[in-house]
Formats: sequence, C-alpha cells, structure tokens
Amino acid sequence: MKFSTLSKLAAGLLASTFLTVPVIAQELVGTLKKIKDSGVITLGVRETSIPFSYLDDKQQPIGYSIDLCMAIVEEVKKELMMPTLMVKTNPVTSQTRIPLMSNGTIDMECGSTTNNLTRQKQVAFAPVTFVTGTKLVVKKTSKIKSYKDLKGKTVVVTQGTTNERTIKALSDTENLNIKFLNAKDHAESFLTVESGRAAAFAMDDVLLYGLIAKAKKPKDFDVVGDYLSYDPYGIMFRKNDADFAIVANRALANLMRSGEINKIYDKWFIGKLPSGETIGMPMSPLLKVGFQLQALPE
Repeated sequence: MKFSTLSKLAAGLLASTFLTVPVIAQELVGTLKKIKDSGVITLGVRETSIPFSYLDDKQQPIGYSIDLCMAIVEEVKKELMMPTLMVKTNPVTSQTRIPLMSNGTIDMECGSTTNNLTRQKQVAFAPVTFVTGTKLVVKKTSKIKSYKDLKGKTVVVTQGTTNERTIKALSDTENLNIKFLNAKDHAESFLTVESGRAAAFAMDDVLLYGLIAKAKKPKDFDVVGDYLSYDPYGIMFRKNDADFAIVANRALANLMRSGEINKIYDKWFIGKLPSGETIGMPMSPLLKVGFQLQALPE
C-alpha cells in the first residue's frame, strides 16, 4: 500500500474519531437521563424544617433550601435544553429521605440534611450551604442550661437525625440515664416540649430558632448549651452521579461567586418570613469562608 493511500486512510480514521467524540460526550446517564426521559425533576421537601424547607399557608414548600434547589433546577434546564421542565415535589422525613433518594422517587432533597461520611456511603451531596450544630430547646422555667442538666430527664428526638445519635451517645458515655421519646418530625418534637411531655428537644440550633419563631408563645423557650456536634448542611442527590454533580455544583458555585447566595440567605434568616416571623440569625464567619472556598471558577 502506497504512503499516500496510508495517509488518506489515517486521516479518514482520525476524522471519524473526532466526529464521534461529541456524540459520546452528549450521551446522558444517571439522574440527567432520568429527567430527560421523564420530562420531570422531583424534589424531596421537608414540611417543618423552618426556614430551610416548610409549607406556607397555601401548603406550598418554601424556604432557603428550596430557593437553592430551584437554582439547580434552572441549571438542569440549561444543561438539558428543557426550558419547560416540570418540577414536582415529594414530602420526605428524616427516616424516608435517603431511601426515597436511593430508589429513584426523588432526584434532589431540599431540606436540612447534614453531610457526613456515613451518609456518603449511600448518597452524595452538593457544596455546603449552611453550618450548624446540636443544641437544646427547653422551657425557660426548666432551669436547664446544659446537656448535663438532663440527667434522669426525658428528651425528645426526631428519628433518623444526627442529633438523635449525638445526644444518645452523650447519655451513654456520661451515664446521664436520659429517657428518650421518638418523634416523626421536628414539629412533633417541639410540641412534645411545648406540652410538657419532654424537658428538652435536641436539634440543630437554627431549626430550633425557627420552631420558636412560629410557637404560640415564643418567649417561653430558650435554646441552651454549647454545640454538641458539627453539622454542615448540603443538598442531597444520588451517589455515583458525576454528571448531575457537575450541574449542581456549577449552579451553587455561580451563586457563591456572584454573591447572590448572600441575598438568598438574608431573605430567610434576616428578613421577615412570609408568615411574619423573623429568625434574626446573621451569617456566621465560618459560613462566609465556606462560600468563598466553594465559589469555584468555571
């Protein structure tokens, strides 16, 4: 075979290789394929995680995490070139959020979920969007100031939360003999303290302030004690889904880089909530640094 013939053959093979690259690059897999095929993206939402994800007076999900998830939805629309993509919501609880993510019922969880290494065995997380930790809500008349004051008392926990594990471990290691009640969600846990059936509710402090803000008598309650845990929140999606992760990370990095995420934060933590209450929680220095570190360039 002549050299000129070989050159033509090689050039043809090279050209065909380059022609196939865009096709391979555009092939959808995982969550993006599921969304493209169905024409729907389903968000897992919490109903009582104020101000992250909760129901307004029209029973529609609103909150800080909802706004962040909707920014990701807009990025998904661009990625898939689907401007009319339908958005559905599905209620989740602390117990159901990971199973419903794993079995494909929801595509993202927009709530108040702590990103930790144990959960990363089952699911994946977008960049950290809030930092909090476990504290206690008590009635002011209880005189409880620390977890050490809970010896022999009854504490309520929301099942399936990191806070549940934290306070139970403290009770065991320090022989506090705490009696535990389990509740299905944060509203039920708070009601247990409000009604006097439990002396304290162990939960992330920001969620406790949100519950107090909506209580019948907010001045009756205190959030007390030192932080008992470190809980960085993240929006959850399916594990081993690098393509969806890039879209989610790009959406949040854009918000952090532009400073738009600060406006969203102020909307839910500084300004009045749609129902009229105010959380009054300025952004912590730790979270500000977190946003700066995660504001990745394109």
